[in-house]
Amino acid sequence: MEEMEEELKCPVCGSFYREPIILPCSHNLCQACARNILVQTPESESPQSRRASGSGVSDYDYLDLDKMSLYSEADSGYGSYGGFASAPTTPCQKSPNGVRVFPPAMPPPATHLSPALAPVPRNSCITCPQCHRSLILDDRGLRGFPKNRVLEGVIDRYQQSKAAALKCQLCEKAPKEATVMCEQCDVFYCDPCRLRCHPPRGPLAKHRLVPPAQGRVSRRLSPRKVSTCTDHELENHSMYCVQCKMPVCYQCLEEGKHSSHEVKALGAMWKLHKSQLSQALNGLSDRAKEAKEFLVQLRNMVQQIQENSVEFEACLVAQCDALIDALNRRKAQLLARVNKEHEHKLKVVRDQISHCTVKLRQTTGLMEYCLEVIKENDPSGFLQISDALIRRVHLTEDQWGKGTLTPRMTTDFDLSLDNSPLLQSIHQLDFVQVKASSPVPATPILQLEECCTHNNSATLSWKQPPLSTVPADGYILELDDGNGGQFREVYVGKETMCTVDGLHFNSTYNARVKAFNKTGVSPYSKTLVLQTSEDTDSEEQTLPFPVPSERLPLRRMSPFSSTLNLQPSFPGRSYFDFRSSPHQLSLHSSLQSLNAPGCNFETQSAPYSQLGKYTYLAWFAFDPGSAHSDIILSNDNLTVTCSSYDDRVVLGKTGFSKGVHYWELTVDRYDNHPDPAFGVARMDVMKDVMLGKDDKAWAITEGGIAKGATIGVLLDLNRKNLTFFINDEQQGPIAFDNVEGLFFPAVSLNRNVQVTLHTGLPVPDFYSSRASIA
Repeated sequence: MEEMEEELKCPVCGSFYREPIILPCSHNLCQACARNILVQTPESESPQSRRASGSGVSDYDYLDLDKMSLYSEADSGYGSYGGFASAPTTPCQKSPNGVRVFPPAMPPPATHLSPALAPVPRNSCITCPQCHRSLILDDRGLRGFPKNRVLEGVIDRYQQSKAAALKCQLCEKAPKEATVMCEQCDVFYCDPCRLRCHPPRGPLAKHRLVPPAQGRVSRRLSPRKVSTCTDHELENHSMYCVQCKMPVCYQCLEEGKHSSHEVKALGAMWKLHKSQLSQALNGLSDRAKEAKEFLVQLRNMVQQIQENSVEFEACLVAQCDALIDALNRRKAQLLARVNKEHEHKLKVVRDQISHCTVKLRQTTGLMEYCLEVIKENDPSGFLQISDALIRRVHLTEDQWGKGTLTPRMTTDFDLSLDNSPLLQSIHQLDFVQVKASSPVPATPILQLEECCTHNNSATLSWKQPPLSTVPADGYILELDDGNGGQFREVYVGKETMCTVDGLHFNSTYNARVKAFNKTGVSPYSKTLVLQTSEDTDSEEQTLPFPVPSERLPLRRMSPFSSTLNLQPSFPGRSYFDFRSSPHQLSLHSSLQSLNAPGCNFETQSAPYSQLGKYTYLAWFAFDPGSAHSDIILSNDNLTVTCSSYDDRVVLGKTGFSKGVHYWELTVDRYDNHPDPAFGVARMDVMKDVMLGKDDKAWAITEGGIAKGATIGVLLDLNRKNLTFFINDEQQGPIAFDNVEGLFFPAVSLNRNVQVTLHTGLPVPDFYSSRASIA
């Protein structure tokens, strides 16, 4: 029965209910606690003032919601609680069990009457501390609420059933053993609480204090109080009103508000409601039984999880230790090879030292002997041996000149350890799902007839095998970095076609795809080798998988195509030798060659010639990632201005290394004669100075630039020159020549200028015709 104790405690004082009353919301309160949380309302909120004014709603909304009275027959007696934020005289407090309560606006007058008989302040309001519904009391005050005699009886039986010593009812934390009981207050006290809460002076001096055991006996022997009618205090309840769902007396039926209501015998309704409560408890008991069994199951799961965790950790440690042991063994083998190389190098050098030492000793001896011969004064004797000595000296000198003084061994070790595959495998070391409830999807098949590369973009298409019966929840497309590096995910979703933009030009990429569902992932498909665009000089282009012209704007028009971004981490590097394997497929298309460090929107190329029926245009925007922090971009990164009075540089997203490219910029704002510059630059150009101030940019400034002007930039990397146009008029023959490398469209401006970029434009006609003639 200990679980029931919280049901028997008042939400205000936290102790067992004493003379509990039932609020209209069906919650209970001690009668004394109910009086303590009364709040006096303004005069206009009283039932009398509302009845006199003829309005059911007060103009002074003290409780923020409608107030209802016990006088009305249709009145429910309570409304939603809206808080007392507007009443500074009634601050919110907390009861011992954490429920919000509101003390009275003024202390109750000293009286010797019981809480039920003591008068309450005029126009009082009470708020339930549990559901926060409020109501205004009528003239009867707290006497208008029925007494909960059943709850009193349950509390008495519960206290009598407790075999332990009686505890103090006023201790806040750990209740101490009670030493006395006040018969008038009906409260058990320990000595500290008695001195603090029940001092022997004033009105409390007349109260009778008895030992706890005697107080328990007096409680047990006290006769059970009979429930009386709240409207007629001298009448006992004898009938039950079906409409109001409350016990009533005979006088209520004759002259009260229940005279026209349907009533039934109190005993019959008592038995009926007991039966209904018993039936409801049977269902609740079944739920409680299931909850207990479920808790047992959860506790068993906790134990099983702990055991499985220990076992799995031990297995994981053993597997990692095995890998470490294998690595240590391989380490010892590699160290042995290094030591062998070390010994070999030392042996070669030491042998050369020994040989050179012997040779040097012989040479030194010959030199000393020749010096002594030169000292002889006998000409005939000298001439007899001089020829032989001269030959020996020349022969010895020749021997020193035949690489003898060159080391036979270098100090560097000609060994290089390639640990990248092992490190990659370690980084990819992960758990696999071995307890699959259903099979994983089949390996997807790449549809070569649908795959194509265009400019620096690649479109890939795949499908499930025709006989596959396991559905796939989605697919994962992976590409390497175009430099033989690690694969990385570029698309995860349900679509079976994807266009990847922003790849490096003239580069080879490896692509693969796998399917997944709730069980796991399928094996990878065959690796597809993709070659991005190369050159546009040749009039005939080889397209193993041609793309029709109506499919060129696939990323814009196709509802099932997904355009994603692959941001390379190595700008400007896009060339390497690819080694194919027997499991790899080859896809190669020779289109116009560009070289982009990274694009995140649609990018196509624009040669000045047409390849049969295929026409290509270049689309790009400004790059916010590489721009100066003062640059302000808008209009999908096509319009640019600046927040600073100093010149700041912004680059385009696409870089060019081959081909012919043309774009235009229109001047939207041009104030106070600024000095914008337009042209091309390398990736590492200075971003905080005017374009062209360093050796990393080529630009045009001034020269007829004004508001509304259109500046055209023509970059011909085939002829390695740069030409500018203003309002369709070419500015000189050629602005710059010998332009080689990787270049990005560039603009420098300050806050007095705003320009808009226009891409996807064809090369001017006169230049195209001139180029074709050349």
